[in-house]
Amino acid sequence: MNKQQFPSLYIPHGAGPCFFMDWTRGAADTWDKTEHWLRNVHTSLPQKPNAIVIFSAHWEADVIQINSHPNPELIFDYYGFPPHTYELTYPAPGSPALANKIQSLFTAADIKSELDPEHGFDHGTFVPLKVMFPDADIPVVQVSLHSSLDPAFHQRMGDALQSLRDENILILGSGISFHNMQILMQCNDPDGHSIQFDSWLTKTCTKSPTARKEGLTNWAQAPSATICHPREEHLIPLMVAEGAAGNDAGVNVFTDNVMGVNVSAYQFG
Repeated sequence: MNKQQFPSLYIPHGAGPCFFMDWTRGAADTWDKTEHWLRNVHTSLPQKPNAIVIFSAHWEADVIQINSHPNPELIFDYYGFPPHTYELTYPAPGSPALANKIQSLFTAADIKSELDPEHGFDHGTFVPLKVMFPDADIPVVQVSLHSSLDPAFHQRMGDALQSLRDENILILGSGISFHNMQILMQCNDPDGHSIQFDSWLTKTCTKSPTARKEGLTNWAQAPSATICHPREEHLIPLMVAEGAAGNDAGVNVFTDNVMGVNVSAYQFG
């Protein structure tokens, strides 16, 4: 297959290990559509990735950290789920060489970062990747978010890594486009906050690159934005994916209603 530039993606990573258990909060098929979509993401890619660089909502640091472990372990950072979900495996290799390259790209963009040879894959990484690429044979490098959660800074991070898309490397932002746990636990959004925000998010992500970037930088001004994201760590991975897009168009590639709210995924390029 001829070499093509890879897209960047913002994906919903579900709730804990939801794809690997019988779901009991709400309908049993709550996460089935999301799982099916994740399982088929590879069909939209130009070819099998040489590597994956992923930004999960579940790793923040005051200085950007880059996982440089050659064989990262799993971090079971979810609580109260069935015992077997703490025995899941995902033996994908890391890539110290790619970690070093990422650090060099950040340095060139005046973004301070550090290699972390100890960090593992948190559930925002291994849970969706176990669905998307179950063979676990693609090297994965997880990169932290910055603790500031500043949208423009994370767009800069994505922009710094844009060239990786020319090397058959998939850049993933892993979070979820609605993350108000109080509403999620009720499995009901009677005031339609998720619908309002999801509609705005799709309109914004599909605008021209300049308008898209400005809109996402000011996401907190959107309808119901801070209700949908009382704290924005699950939205910020989108900013990295958008930054990596450059001037490429954005498109909504998936929307579902889970636990009473709308969630969406976006592809750039």
